[in-house]
Amino acid sequence: MSEQNCPLCGRELGTVNIDRHHLIPKTFKGKDQFPIHKICHRKIHSVFTERELLREYHTWEALREHEVIRNFINWVAKKPSGFYSRTQTAGRKRTA
Repeated sequence: MSEQNCPLCGRELGTVNIDRHHLIPKTFKGKDQFPIHKICHRKIHSVFTERELLREYHTWEALREHEVIRNFINWVAKKPSGFYSRTQTAGRKRTA
């Protein structure tokens, strides 16, 4: 069995605290889902609105290039694959 890595942080996915992320949000008819750590998934959605994800952050590369996500990846890189902690909602996130 080959190990699978999180497409956001690059750590091994493991078997606990796994979510699925739509690069194109479901609200905009996105179909493809990708396994991702729950903490990484929550971080994405705490930083970006659905519309921002659709317009600008619909690739793993674009997500990883954002400064807040880059800082998060540097922080979470030291954690074990099953690590999960509640993610604070970013103050800059808009509801639009």
